[in-house]
Amino acid sequence: MAKQDYYDILDVNRNASATEIKKAYRRLAIQFHPDKNPGDKQAESKFKELSEAYAVLSDAQKRANYDQFGHAGVNGAGGFSSGGFGGGGAPFEDIFGDIFGDIFGGGSRRGGSRGQRGDDLRYNLTITFEEAAFGTEKNLQLPRKQACETCSGSGARPGTEAQTCSTCGGVGQVRYQQGFFTMTRPCPDCRGKGSIIADPCPDCHGSGQVKSKRTVALKVPAGVEDGIRLKLSNEGDAGSQGGSPGDLYVVISVEEHSIFSREGQDVICEIPISFVQAALGCDLEVPTLEGRLNLKVPAGTQTGKVFKLSGKGIVALQGHHRRGDQLVVLKVEVPTKMNTRQRELLEEFAKESGEDIHPQGKGFFDKVKELFD
Repeated sequence: MAKQDYYDILDVNRNASATEIKKAYRRLAIQFHPDKNPGDKQAESKFKELSEAYAVLSDAQKRANYDQFGHAGVNGAGGFSSGGFGGGGAPFEDIFGDIFGDIFGGGSRRGGSRGQRGDDLRYNLTITFEEAAFGTEKNLQLPRKQACETCSGSGARPGTEAQTCSTCGGVGQVRYQQGFFTMTRPCPDCRGKGSIIADPCPDCHGSGQVKSKRTVALKVPAGVEDGIRLKLSNEGDAGSQGGSPGDLYVVISVEEHSIFSREGQDVICEIPISFVQAALGCDLEVPTLEGRLNLKVPAGTQTGKVFKLSGKGIVALQGHHRRGDQLVVLKVEVPTKMNTRQRELLEEFAKESGEDIHPQGKGFFDKVKELFD
């Protein structure tokens, strides 16, 4: 039976670019990969066809031969095989690793073992409202892993060294056959490290790391908000076998303030005043983050009135914008208990005032009347 056209197998036209061919192969190979279709002989056969087609069409010279002579142009050296494609092309596992390294977590690993990066750490830090507004400095006591001083992080007893793994030859991976093609996996003896420690360090027991406590100085910038993360590079756990250390992430929690709250860069402060102060006006002493200020409250001030104190808020975290404002919100309190004389005075005041006692209310009821008339 005649072999199917390679372009039809990959479902691309004959003018497809190398990128389009690679994308087509990747899409179809994922669909028919044996790991996703265990025991499905038809899927396995399809996967072999896809790999054969891609091996030819991904190689510029082989593709040119195929375009000119068809299958005869690429079968002279034995066609598709597990050890190579056509005339001594790249091994299948190399092509497979190039295409699927980021999908199946692999690809060929060349060279010896490499050190592993240390773990990142998280530290939860609670600060006050004022510390968040103006910034602060903290010394953090951190439990973490650091390189063992006895073996300098190698994991081997001083005077000895790790031996190259005889199973993988120091590569850290071993190859095995799965159906038609060759795959790789971490070496089971050295666990992918490429070396074995026969005589481990007595202090770190071969890990190259020991637990310790370290004091880390942290500068909290002015303007931080609740939930923000500050990163300290290389302050996490130490790496193994010469790997770089991880990072430290400090998560900020800002305590609630008894007087102030925050909206962006603005500070909000609600201040209660009596209805007499609101009606007659008064001079009010207002707390701010930097002390007290006098605020003149005009006569007839209504509850909920907002006064702005410019530049008395919080600076922007990046420092690119002006400082925020403090917003003073007045809350007019109505007395809940009155003696006989106070009640008489209020009733007399109401009688003298007539409709002028609540000018905003008069406007509201005029609108209600218009609505229903």
